[in-house]
Amino acid sequence: MAWKTLDDMDLAGKRVLTRVDINVPVENGAVTDATRIERIVPTITDILAKGGTPILLAHFGRPKGKPNPEMSLRITVPALEAALGRSVTFVERPSREMIDDFPADAVVLIENTRFSAMEEANDPQMAQFLASLGDVFCNDAFSAAHRAHASTTGVAQLLPSCAGRLMAAELSALESALGTPKRPVVAVVGGAKVLTKLDLLSNLIDKVDMLVIGGGMANTFLAAQGIDVGKSLCEHDLADTALSILEKAKSAECEIILPNDIVIAREFAANALSETVKADACPADAMILDAGPNSVARICAAFDEAETLIWNGPLGAFEIAPFDAATNAAAAYAAKLSAAGSLISVAGGGDTVAALNKAGASDSFTYISTAGGAFLEWMEGKTLPGVAALG
Repeated sequence: MAWKTLDDMDLAGKRVLTRVDINVPVENGAVTDATRIERIVPTITDILAKGGTPILLAHFGRPKGKPNPEMSLRITVPALEAALGRSVTFVERPSREMIDDFPADAVVLIENTRFSAMEEANDPQMAQFLASLGDVFCNDAFSAAHRAHASTTGVAQLLPSCAGRLMAAELSALESALGTPKRPVVAVVGGAKVLTKLDLLSNLIDKVDMLVIGGGMANTFLAAQGIDVGKSLCEHDLADTALSILEKAKSAECEIILPNDIVIAREFAANALSETVKADACPADAMILDAGPNSVARICAAFDEAETLIWNGPLGAFEIAPFDAATNAAAAYAAKLSAAGSLISVAGGGDTVAALNKAGASDSFTYISTAGGAFLEWMEGKTLPGVAALG
């Protein structure tokens, strides 16, 4: 799908309504991780360089459609100013007259859009009001693109619209991974439950050449094939679903890679006594908590064969050592291939970002999405309203 970027817009003298994601963690009245703020800096800087005035729209927390002082965006102003190296004007109740009074090089932050119930309802009245504050709309919040809200889709239908730098980078990365990827493509899908990733697995089977299934999800696939998984996390009621996914993969000529050896323990605790056994040798009183070294070697061999890697979810209980070994080793190997230029690697999802950071692999991946739900829905093949509205 073609979308316009900032390069396609004449912004000179324009008020540019810019939807951003600065829903950052806060403790004791201060931002504790400014990553999301830092990632919108190129968009704001470019709007100013093109003679536009950025008017920032954003949500913060879940105020449920009512003003809540604890969820005011005012708290983000110092972190925004530090990242931009310039002052930011915070406005609680904006009007077009007020916006027009600001100097051309101002950066304006409007109060939390979710302080009105009309935002999440995508109420035309709120969309009209927001549109009245600007001349051009720039969406730089891919992470909110799966929501049809007034500040993501409503406004986009009323003003000339484009994608910001972060949004454009995200869309390009995803297009290169799933739209027109370099083949072979390998996907790693891990995590606890098959149920939450059914749409994802079904979509990927038709799009990738090899599919690595890890984490608690792998146990469900092993159990479906008659393998005893002991006391492991497992969705036994999804056995038929797992078998039909394996059947579909066979028809689509997509190779499914499941663990052939496993790390087991009797308790899920840091440095618990563990051992590595074959995948079909889990004792009845034990739990599978990670993939074993042979499985990791097979996964790394798949990375060697591949040109493109898509990663969502850990391979084991990565939060606790030693059950982070498979995720760490596979991530480090993918990072090495990416750094050498032999693999395009795109990863996303909350646990995934945490796992790759923990493995020290993030910096070498080609692209890491912090978008969570929007990243997953894109991978599931769903149309994202916030992206569609830019077309």
